[in-house]
Amino acid sequence: QVQLVESGGGLVQAGGSLRLSCTASGYVFSMYTVGWFRQAPGKERECVKVISSSDGRTYTADSVKGRFTISRDNAKRTVSLEMNSLKTEDTAVYYCAARMGSVIYDRTTEYPYWGQGTQVTVSS
Repeated sequence: QVQLVESGGGLVQAGGSLRLSCTASGYVFSMYTVGWFRQAPGKERECVKVISSSDGRTYTADSVKGRFTISRDNAKRTVSLEMNSLKTEDTAVYYCAARMGSVIYDRTTEYPYWGQGTQVTVSS
């Protein structure tokens, strides 16, 4: 049973930073590509960053380029999302998701495993 648990969300002022973590259990973590997605009220869930299982390749949504960084520590079974220069439009529930293999997708339908989400609120 694949399990993903997010942590690190909270309230921050615009321009501030937060670090989210996704900790995995129940599978060979190094074999899975992991992505961070977010969903704001009334909007569809969107892909923010993805990191490949094998070679560290990443995908970055245009909306967060230059501000968000994704990294993984296979020994700790963790994927982190470092968020800097936060904007009010970054406010959303952030989810981590995993799929087996090294191919990077930005579509939610390609990820069978999801965490419960963590709220990020950026105030003006």
